Amino acid sequence: MGLRLRLRLPHKNSPRSPSYLLICVLALSFFSFTAVILHKVDDFVAQTKTLAGHNLEPTPWHIFPRKSFNEATTYRILQCSYFSCPFKAVVEPKSLLSESRSGRRTQQPQCPDVFRWIHRDLEPWAKTGVTKEHLKRAKENAAFRVVILSGKLYVDLYYACVQSRMMFTIWGILQLLNKYPGMVPDVDMMFDCMDKPIINRTEHQSFPAPLFRYCTNEAHLDIPFPDWSFWGWSETNLRPWEEEFRDIKQGSRRSSWDNKQPRAYWKGNPDVVSPIRMELMKCNHSRLWGAQIMRQNWEEEAKGGFEQSKLSNQCNHRYKIYAEGYAWSVSLKYILSCGSMTLIISPEYEDFFSRGLLPKENYWPVSPTDLCRSIKHAVDWGNTNPSDAERIGKTGQSYMESISMDRIYDYMFHLITEYSKLQKFKPEKPSSAKEVCAGSLLCFAEQKERELLERSRVVVPSLDRPCKLPDADRNRLERLIQQKKKAIEDVRYMETTRTEKGSR
Repeated sequence: MGLRLRLRLPHKNSPRSPSYLLICVLALSFFSFTAVILHKVDDFVAQTKTLAGHNLEPTPWHIFPRKSFNEATTYRILQCSYFSCPFKAVVEPKSLLSESRSGRRTQQPQCPDVFRWIHRDLEPWAKTGVTKEHLKRAKENAAFRVVILSGKLYVDLYYACVQSRMMFTIWGILQLLNKYPGMVPDVDMMFDCMDKPIINRTEHQSFPAPLFRYCTNEAHLDIPFPDWSFWGWSETNLRPWEEEFRDIKQGSRRSSWDNKQPRAYWKGNPDVVSPIRMELMKCNHSRLWGAQIMRQNWEEEAKGGFEQSKLSNQCNHRYKIYAEGYAWSVSLKYILSCGSMTLIISPEYEDFFSRGLLPKENYWPVSPTDLCRSIKHAVDWGNTNPSDAERIGKTGQSYMESISMDRIYDYMFHLITEYSKLQKFKPEKPSSAKEVCAGSLLCFAEQKERELLERSRVVVPSLDRPCKLPDADRNRLERLIQQKKKAIEDVRYMETTRTEKGSR
């Protein structure tokens, strides 16, 4: 028995058969580790909120589909969020007074009068300043937060904005930092990207939340900021503002005033919960109301390559109508750019530049009550007074020409600068915020978005200083407001008098 067992054992000097146990263990460990890493990466990416709307809750006041995840999305989020912003040295803030010593030109024109509204918009925080508690209150209605520190931009995302609004807005801020390097102060700002203002003046007067958005009105304290479409609107095929304005102005010259159709024209989408636009659809009668009203179907336009929606081809009428949508509409600047006499149906909302428009000088006010008859009165008045109507159209166009991209960046610069002076704390990067640069934003952009963004890129810093901000002259603003009210009342009186004469 013992002999048999000894015979079965190998001799200590005989060659051993190869063992794969260690290799198998190592391989199994490697694959397990890789699986864990991939799982962690997927989990990490799934928690990463991006400028393209990935993993962001839809805004509770606007319904649209969420972004979906797949392998390509995971790679893209990793690349765009963590590997697209190269190292950038901290830019020391520069004062405007030191620029002449550094060789910059000292040219500094006076800002347009509409810049005075910056002081009025920030007046609610003039005494208390802006505290962290103010920001906490504003965050309740914010879609994203912008923090600028030493020339770097950090964004904290809360909700997914409609379409590409957030992407183009943040791109505009990046271009501002590129245009005026080292001059934009450290700041912490809360943004909302939906249409209607939400900080009610009466309700929040004792402790207003500083919330930036694209429009406001007298009943609200929301702070107006230049809207995204100045850098392009990919979903409607709108190019950056200066490109669109140039082509619209050129299109307006294709026919003289006498050869333009003596009617009022509007083309847009009435299906945006807008009572005014629905009422306007009833005025589509060239002989009875002197108006041509057309419905815009953006889905059909997209299928047709937007050939029927080119704004430069819509300047063939002497009169163009502006009607608000769900709230204000970005269409105002394009309508005014045509050089036709713009008929503005009494607006409830205003953006940063529209407050500088004067009735009977840059546009003709139209009453929302008895709308069709009011449009007809404007058309009849213009056809009876063609030189005056043409003058109003041209001054409206000139006003929009004065709102150049240089002035838009200057408005942003002064608004941010004046707001930063109100901060009672030192801005810091929120732990959940991520640095955003041109590379990371372009990485997330789809092809059409990327093309538009690149066309509005500020390639080199400006050699000129921002325009000089006018002083806070509240009396001047009040006089302008009263002047506007008086001009609108004059038009209402003309309409009433004409109606009474017609009924006799």
